[in-house]
Amino acid sequence: MLRYTIKRVLLAILTLWVIITVTFCLMHAIPGDPFSDEKRIQPEIMANLEAKYGLDKPLIEQYFVYMGNLLHGDFGTSFKYANRTVNSLIAQGAPVSFSLGAIACAFGILVGIVFGVISAINRGRFPDYLVIILSILCVSVPAFVFPSLFQYAFGAKLQWLPVAGWKGPVYMVLPCLALGLRLIAYVARMMRTSMLDVLGQDYIMTARAKGLTSGQVIRRHTIRNAIMPVVSVAGSMIAGTLVGSFVIENIFNIPGMGKYLVDAVTDNDYTVVLGMTTFYALVLVVITFIVDILYVVIDRRVKLD
Repeated sequence: MLRYTIKRVLLAILTLWVIITVTFCLMHAIPGDPFSDEKRIQPEIMANLEAKYGLDKPLIEQYFVYMGNLLHGDFGTSFKYANRTVNSLIAQGAPVSFSLGAIACAFGILVGIVFGVISAINRGRFPDYLVIILSILCVSVPAFVFPSLFQYAFGAKLQWLPVAGWKGPVYMVLPCLALGLRLIAYVARMMRTSMLDVLGQDYIMTARAKGLTSGQVIRRHTIRNAIMPVVSVAGSMIAGTLVGSFVIENIFNIPGMGKYLVDAVTDNDYTVVLGMTTFYALVLVVITFIVDILYVVIDRRVKLD
């Protein structure tokens, strides 16, 4: 266990370093600079701005300065938000983004598991076909379509729910529903496939031969074993849902990290993009590690090397 933990920690550090380095190089390779959209700015003022933020230094020196600050927990200062640090932007946007992501993930995984079980035990019948069609629809339709449809149908037409904002529980319904749809589709398809595989195993036939009802077989033996593939990829699915919240946050005007990140990419705000990318990468690494541990807790047959 200790050797496995050390190995994962070292791998996490390497992963973070690669992500930070690649993002740093890509951001500085983009034409222009954070002040390129400023109109009629004097050369002297531009030189002062570049000196203030260290943009007048060689790229390799900027890289080492940034990495040094990062090791001390300093993500830098935003170029576009006056007197705002990246740390403060993360502190302001992260709770909103994580609330949205956590609710959507819980909703998506639970509903997806239920749909997958229903589809598997009704293989070849109407519920199975319905789940398959809905899953394909949720995966194939672009991420911005369903949010727009929900806003039009439930907000503008029926006026049941607000179309934008983040002021209370009622404002969370449409964004969480829209964000969780794709996750429901992935989990349902994976759970269905895994359930069908488990239902064909010899120990399931043995359990039925002992007199257990179909419900008992599914509850005691099938779901527990069929859920393992879902757990194994839960980390990447959760991370994908969090990243997907960028689109949802902009459509529903939610003041989360996604809004800041999209604006930062548009404005070439290097430090904000680097800081939030690093933060999301750190969250992904932590989630993946926790999922690996849960994988062992759920299935005692799995051993850590």
